[in-house]
Amino acid sequence: MITIGVYWFQNKGWGGAEFGAVFSTLGIASIVMPALTGIIADRWINLERLYGIMHILYGLILFYLAQVQDPHTFFWVMLAAMFFYMPTISLSNSISYTLLKKHNYDVVKDFPPIRVWGTIGFIVAMWITNLTGNKATEGQFYIGGVFALLLGIYSFTLPKCPPPKDISPNSSWTEMLGLDAFKLFANYKMALFFVFSMFLGAALQLTNMYGDTFLSDFQKIPQYADSFVVKYSTIIMSISQISETLFILAIPFFLKKFGIKKVMLISMFAWVLRFGLFAFGEPEGLGLVLIVISCIVYGMAFDFFNISGSLFVETSTSAKIRSSAQGLFMMMTNGFGAMLGSLVSGWLIQEFYTNAAGDKMWQEIWIVFAVYALIVAVLFAIMFKHKHRPEEIDAIH
Repeated sequence: MITIGVYWFQNKGWGGAEFGAVFSTLGIASIVMPALTGIIADRWINLERLYGIMHILYGLILFYLAQVQDPHTFFWVMLAAMFFYMPTISLSNSISYTLLKKHNYDVVKDFPPIRVWGTIGFIVAMWITNLTGNKATEGQFYIGGVFALLLGIYSFTLPKCPPPKDISPNSSWTEMLGLDAFKLFANYKMALFFVFSMFLGAALQLTNMYGDTFLSDFQKIPQYADSFVVKYSTIIMSISQISETLFILAIPFFLKKFGIKKVMLISMFAWVLRFGLFAFGEPEGLGLVLIVISCIVYGMAFDFFNISGSLFVETSTSAKIRSSAQGLFMMMTNGFGAMLGSLVSGWLIQEFYTNAAGDKMWQEIWIVFAVYALIVAVLFAIMFKHKHRPEEIDAIH
């Protein structure tokens, strides 16, 4: 996710619009696959087995992806890879919840310390890819493929998580697919929340798509060609994930003190800072400080929205559709939001912010993204009405 832009633009020299299309495969898969794999896991196959199968197939496709030599074929192969990978996010959560509840653990208390290792794994993957010299090569796909296969095989050793036995055979397909949650769009506040979730999901894709490519492109400027930032751009970007692990600890305080709306607004303005600081960042001096601060701000921008948004859904929906409502939240952010951010930014950059020499106009690009995030924040502050009730936070615990 982080280094593929470097591979795409520097190694292959392919276009921005096609890159946006490739990143949209994440969104397409997020719309279609989690619901389908949820039905399979609920009806026919153990969670841990389905999880293992998905990762093994994903890993094999990554090996093939490394051989692809044209952007059109790359799109379709990546789409196949994402169809197998994206469902594993929800499946891994389901496995964790199932096993924790089975052994009488407190999910709210005991799941976050487990989940944080996913972010640590993200950091390790970025460091390995950078330090082995593979951030701009097809080697990154082999690295991902090997670990996907290892995880897939390991999954079969996990405790059994069979399909639940209490699912009614008379359940409608709309209930099993979670389509009942779409009725939430009839509620003005919930509809507004989901629309803004989509817009922020788009912002997340912008930083994932272009952050590492932006830092690596400083090698085109002679005075920065051999700088630490250029050589270890992926490691610099990993500061964002390190920050993410730290801001998780601050979320309970902020939610209790300020409420969901203000926390989400903090997240939105953090996105403005994330992009704005990048616009004036450079590999040395004050510019480097701005880049590092931007990466630190990312932790607040990402965590405060995702966790507070999930909490808002949890406290605003009935028990009957709560799970499917959470799925709808993810569909709007990782699905439609990802597609919006990927396709529109790819087209915008290629048409308006790539100069005659083929170089990207990074300062203008980041300023446009910052303005976008600012507009979203201002509109959310004006349009979204929600009264802070501290007892809602207590109810979650």
